[in-house]
Formats: sequence, C-alpha cells, structure tokens
Amino acid sequence: MSAMSFLDNRFSLPGFAALCGAGVLFLTTAMPARADDALRAGVASCDITPTKPVTLSGYGSRKGLSQGVHDPLSARVVAFEQGGKRLVLVSTDLIGFYSGTAEVVRKAILDECRLEPSELFLCGIHTHSAPTLALAGSEAHANNIEYTEWLKRRLVAVVRDGLGRATRARIGFGSGASPVGINRRQAVVDKAGKQQIRLGRNPDTLTDREVQVLKVVRAENGDSAAILFAYATHSTSLGGKNLIISGDVHGLAEQFVERHLGGGVVAPAFAGASGNVDPWCRVLPEFKTANGWIPEPVLLGTLLGEEVVDVSSGIQKLDANGPVRTAMKTVDLPRKTLDEAQKKAASILSPFNLTVGRVGDVAFVGLGGEVFNEIGKAIKTASPFPHTIVITHCNGAGGYVPTKQSYDDGGYEVKTSPYLPTAAEQLTQEAVRLLQTLK
Repeated sequence: MSAMSFLDNRFSLPGFAALCGAGVLFLTTAMPARADDALRAGVASCDITPTKPVTLSGYGSRKGLSQGVHDPLSARVVAFEQGGKRLVLVSTDLIGFYSGTAEVVRKAILDECRLEPSELFLCGIHTHSAPTLALAGSEAHANNIEYTEWLKRRLVAVVRDGLGRATRARIGFGSGASPVGINRRQAVVDKAGKQQIRLGRNPDTLTDREVQVLKVVRAENGDSAAILFAYATHSTSLGGKNLIISGDVHGLAEQFVERHLGGGVVAPAFAGASGNVDPWCRVLPEFKTANGWIPEPVLLGTLLGEEVVDVSSGIQKLDANGPVRTAMKTVDLPRKTLDEAQKKAASILSPFNLTVGRVGDVAFVGLGGEVFNEIGKAIKTASPFPHTIVITHCNGAGGYVPTKQSYDDGGYEVKTSPYLPTAAEQLTQEAVRLLQTLK
C-alpha cells in the first residue's frame, strides 16, 4: 500500500486544516497563563503522517523513499499551567529533531504560543521508521523539506490547541516494569581473537526497565484526559531495509493505550535513557505476518502498552496541587578532537540542551541527546523529587553520551559520540543541580 493511497481523501500538505479539528486549531489563540493556584492541564493530538513518499530516518544505508504506512504518526501534547507558569510536553512520532530543525520548530512554537524557552519540551519517540526532517537549502529530498515545513505549522497549531483546552486537573504517578528493552552492547570475539562490542543483544547486563506513567484526570468529572509514559528503549524493531512508515515500539504502544482506554484519552510516549538499549527484537526488515506470526513491533508495542494501562489503572492517589516550574540550560560537555569523518557525522548534531520541570512532586528531565541507561538511572536516584521522569531526544540532538566505563570497551556509541568520557558525570551533576533550582 503506498503512502498516497493510504492517505487518500484526507488532506494535502497545503490543505491540512481538515484534520484534528484544525478549524479550532487556527481560531484558538494561546492565552497567557492564568495567575492563580489551580492546576490546569490541556491535551491535544493530531496526525503527522506524511502524504508523500519521504526518506526515512535513522539508517545511513537506507536510500529509498517510503513505500507505505503501517500505522499513522501523531503528535501529542499535554500542557500544564499553574500560578502563571506553564510546562508543555510534546511527544512526536519521529526520530527526533536533527540538523537544526529543533531550533527552528521550537522558535515557531515559542513565538506563536508565547512560551518561555524552558516551558517547552519538544521530543521525539526515536522511531527509525518516520520521515527525516530537513530545512530548505539542505541536500535532503524535496518531499522531506516540504514535510518539515508543514510539520512546523502543524505542531504550532496542536500546542496552541492544548494550551487553549486547559481545565482544572489532577495528576498521579505510577511505576511498572517491562522486558521490551535490552542492553544492546554485545561482546564478540573477532577472527584475530580480540573482543569487540557490536550492536546486538546482551541479556547479561541489566537495564533500568522502569515504565514511568503519569495519569492526568479532569477535576470536574474524574475522567482520564492523558496517560503519559516513558520507557527506555530505542524504537528500532524495524531496520534499514524497512520502507514502511511506523511509530515502531513507542508509537504502537501509544496507539494501543488510546484504543484500549477510549474516551479520547491521549497517550504521549517518551523515550527514556536508552542510548545503549534496543528492543528485544531489533532491526527487522519488515512486518512479518505469515502463518499467524505476530509482527515483532506490534508484539513489543502491545506488551509495553499493556503495562502502561495496567500501571495507570492502579494509580489511586491524585494531586491537584502545583507548583509548575521549569528551567533550561545548554550544557557545555567536554568534547573529543574529531577527525574529518566524525566531523561530518556530527554536523547534524546540536548543542546539548538540558531542560527540567516539575508539576507538584513529579519532575521531568529533558535530555537533548542519546544518553546511556545508567545515566538516566543515576539522575533518577539523585533527584530531589520523589518521582523523576527522564526523557531523551528533547529540545535538540546532541548525540550519544556513553558512561565513562564504556570507553574502555569501545563500540558504536563510543566511536560516534562527540564527547569525552567525563561527559556522563558532568551531565548527571548538571541535571541534579538544575532540578534543585525547582524546589
């Protein structure tokens, strides 16, 4: 099925206002935050599936255009406000915002919605089966440049919508666990008898498998408005040979939660600290269905989604208090001296942005890169808040931050990281220090 046939009669790139109640999106102006003590939350979502074939992101060897859509891509927004302060979480079914696109898209949203820079968490779920974002003047395919411009307008509209729908709300936090993700740094012995680290499956090294869930309910009737969740894995069940658009593990989990719960619940997903974590089934060429086979992305996404639903159903304690506070810093992590090939690879990266926020006793740490699982766990452990949700691919694309110990072993992440081994400790300290300012 081609992308165009899948999306027939829905909308064109110039005329996208027909979907997601976009008449409301354009007529609603983001109002200034209300300066009172009531915690409010607004939710919104919209379709961001491309209508034309595009190049897909994440694998340098993949050159062909997309050939169809397995499941639609979406952007999901939860906007909190209290006491004149706002915190807007945006989850997009994309790999992230590379090649300068984070700055361009963030500026459009900040300007149009009158947000402070620290109030916006613009995130990708890190699916490798979504369009590559690209700006005008780049060497990217024209369809990708057109898509990115359309996406920018689309995200401005859906954030405005979420802010405009803010009503009194209560929130509750829950924690579960899932085996979907696994350490991917597999030790192998080459022909010369030397041990090397390759991308594979390493079940002997434990990862932080926590599924973090934040439930948002409407104060007036107790109905669920949003179920946010964060889990540490790459969304790379599908590999470079796949040309079908999909949200992969995180995106399929979002869709499962929304279908199962119904009632208009929005379920934004966020990729936790997963620089060295892949799904149990990884880099597959296709959605295999022969002889009753359940496609692995669907299987893993459903497994994760069921845990999210189970955890959310057990959340009983709900809080209607703030405060809402945010802070943001560009962290100057120590950098390697790069050779020419590494400089070219690093050209799509951006400065490493660190964004933190809190809603009541729940804190958010937005990391603008791909950090190792151990770093996310260290931040959660040292956080001054009882619940700290770690989010990666947030407000930028600063590249891999491995642990100091991993540099001795080498491997893909260490080789491609632009940072020195001391970067992990510095980033952890900076995150905890910035969290302290929100107390």
